Amino acid sequence: MERIYIVEDEPRLREELGNVLGKNGYECILEERFEEVTEDILKAAPDLVLLDLSLPVQDGFYICRRLRAVSDVPVIVVTSSDSEMDELMSMHLGADDFITKPYNIHILLAHIAAVLLRTSGRKNSLTLVHKGLTLDIGRSKAVCEGKSVDLTKNELGILKLLMDHRGSIVPREELIRELWEMEEFVEDSTLTVNINRLRKKLADIGLSEYLVTKRGQGYLV
Repeated sequence: MERIYIVEDEPRLREELGNVLGKNGYECILEERFEEVTEDILKAAPDLVLLDLSLPVQDGFYICRRLRAVSDVPVIVVTSSDSEMDELMSMHLGADDFITKPYNIHILLAHIAAVLLRTSGRKNSLTLVHKGLTLDIGRSKAVCEGKSVDLTKNELGILKLLMDHRGSIVPREELIRELWEMEEFVEDSTLTVNINRLRKKLADIGLSEYLVTKRGQGYLV
């Protein structure tokens, strides 16, 4: 199920939009505080962001600019502004689409589906960057400040999954399921061995504290 992060400061509209999208097969995350919107989005790692422009604390332009500096998550600006300048600015800052309120919900759904289809390859990008680490997926290497280390298939898979969900805890069961598909036939210690090897390799390039263990819950970066 694709996850959509809704950044809308009007509670009634936010709830209505979340309900409609939920009924149409999307998992929705509703922003209810606006002090650290960019950080909240990055931690949630959604598949798409619906972003209003007129927001408390930081406007949508600022949030879009900050997102684009560190992430390629698709962004659709949804705003009551019908200014061509606002639309132009949004697109220059990296927004993928621009929708004006009031909108026909069916048209909005069509735009969401089109953007998700058009950007579906982004999560399979050959390079991921987070907290000083560059993961070169094509060459199966982890790189930090000029130092690099080769990764095995499983180490690469673990690190990619954690970076795809950066800031969120990934349970051990999910890692096992993603890497070995049939978790009931995999020893739990197999994951531990791979995690320990990966942690040692990251330490070799100066990232000894990069991979964090949350006891009884899982791992995060």
